[in-house]
Amino acid sequence: MQVPPKDQTTIDDQSTTGRRVISGLGASGGIVIGRAFVMDRQYVDVSRARIDAAAIPTETERLHKGVSESIEQLKRLKSQSANVGGAASEELGFLLDAYVHMLTQSRLVRGAEELIRTRNMNAVHAVSDVIDAIASQFSGIDDRYIAARASDIREVGLRLMRCLIGETDRAFETAPKGAILIAEEVSPADMARLQPGQLAAFVTALGGAEGHTAIMARSLGIPAILGAADIIRGVSGGDLIIVDGGRGEVILRPTEDDLSHYTQRREDWRAARAKLASLRDVPSATRDGVEIDLHANIELPIELSAALENGATGIGLLRSEFMFMNKDYLPDEDEQYAELADIVTRMNGKPVTIRTLDIGGEKLAVSLQAEIGSGPNPALGLRGIRLSLRKPELLEAQMAAILRASLHGPIRVLIPMVVSVHEMSRARQIYEAVARRLRKEGHAIPDVLPPLGAMIEIPAAALAIDALARESDFFAIGTNDLTQYTLAIDRTDDQVAGLYDPLHPSVLRLIRDVIKSSRDRDIPISVCGEMAGDPRYTPLFLGFGLRNLSMSPVSLLPVKQRLRRLDTRNTEHQAARVMEQWDSARIAMMLDDFNDLA
Repeated sequence: MQVPPKDQTTIDDQSTTGRRVISGLGASGGIVIGRAFVMDRQYVDVSRARIDAAAIPTETERLHKGVSESIEQLKRLKSQSANVGGAASEELGFLLDAYVHMLTQSRLVRGAEELIRTRNMNAVHAVSDVIDAIASQFSGIDDRYIAARASDIREVGLRLMRCLIGETDRAFETAPKGAILIAEEVSPADMARLQPGQLAAFVTALGGAEGHTAIMARSLGIPAILGAADIIRGVSGGDLIIVDGGRGEVILRPTEDDLSHYTQRREDWRAARAKLASLRDVPSATRDGVEIDLHANIELPIELSAALENGATGIGLLRSEFMFMNKDYLPDEDEQYAELADIVTRMNGKPVTIRTLDIGGEKLAVSLQAEIGSGPNPALGLRGIRLSLRKPELLEAQMAAILRASLHGPIRVLIPMVVSVHEMSRARQIYEAVARRLRKEGHAIPDVLPPLGAMIEIPAAALAIDALARESDFFAIGTNDLTQYTLAIDRTDDQVAGLYDPLHPSVLRLIRDVIKSSRDRDIPISVCGEMAGDPRYTPLFLGFGLRNLSMSPVSLLPVKQRLRRLDTRNTEHQAARVMEQWDSARIAMMLDDFNDLA
């Protein structure tokens, strides 16, 4: 294979003609007309350093691990391709099956093993040379079918090479400003690399609309479509395309009529957003005068401006994972303090709820990966408070930084993934011990410590809410994980993401009961999951008695617009009727009917 400058490898693009529409899951609304930047077809670094003889078994094992990861990716893509429908789905499935076959005891893998063993090549170098050898043999054959197979070999080999160097090593720095990113998958760590205005939109072959990548896209106001499996063979870098994030559609090779139609729709969408902006400074109160606190969820510091511009009266959930992502070291107390103090100061007296570290599942930190690994089921593994209590030095440093930052404005401390009273008791003991240590060291911290609360996102915690009230100053319901764990559905798994249903009666009953129990005990309670930011659910939450909602900044004004049209007495009646139902479809219909009328 010819290696481009700087020892890198590329894939040849294959252009096609004719208008085409590719569908996926609309994860973040908005319409963008622009040029595609295809991340998965960009350069792959090839290190050609020789390895020691003693390292040959390790490098061979690394090769096979990369092969396994590549096969798993292809199987996920095939599963997602079932959503494409019709002959396109079958054709894409056959292609992906062929790719899997190429990685199963094939000439590609056997050849790479041989080069590692006999020439002391590292795995990436070996794979690159094998692809070169196969492609050179095919190049002398004047046959279009054979030429296509050579292209397939390159595709498979480059996938394997990307796995060997680590997917998270591929950043967006080379994307032109305002480009539309096309990729198989974008992780939350990838999202954390984004600079304001860097991408106009993105489309991925994998992913669900409820995962953290989608959440971050909504928070940043970046139109996004996930789970568009057919995108992997439909777009070349530089193509003019249209992305409709609301409808989950990508238009390839748009016609003049398309460009005219979507330009008008884009202007209509912008006009609607501008109209919403007029609500920024009006009270967030219902028609009958009940005030509702609308706070913002913050994944990254760059979202803070959007939260304030959209009228957030506080931060209801500051996810502290941003301080750990894309770092090969653990940030110490001083570094975390500097980050948090800046955010609290910028909020200018508005309250900030800081959630302690919840690394795990789809949210990975390089600095902790060696410690916790991925586990057979990361969503049920070592994450949240479990990890913090296993490695208390992490929690101590974070709590110290939070306490020091609390001098800059009102703060609350939120503990994630709580299951038992013991976890909250232990967290409080560490919290108070850290406060004593800081005072002894001469740090100024408040006389009365900021409130310490539990996140209710596991059914066991919801069912034990009375007991948790003994150790918690406040509660925050995380509807994303609560739905996932109640229904035993991984919302990031493309095969079952469509079954993720926050309107399942069991989920709604847990939410209602936690709100009622908290209000009965006069314990502050909020909802900070994605349901909070959907105006469709606003009447239901008000009917349950909730008075604090926290959501992505982009959702603040639509929710405010909705609640200002509601009367809490009507919402209470409607919520009672909804809770008599046991069918999700019936509940959805009732909510839609109420929203149409109210």
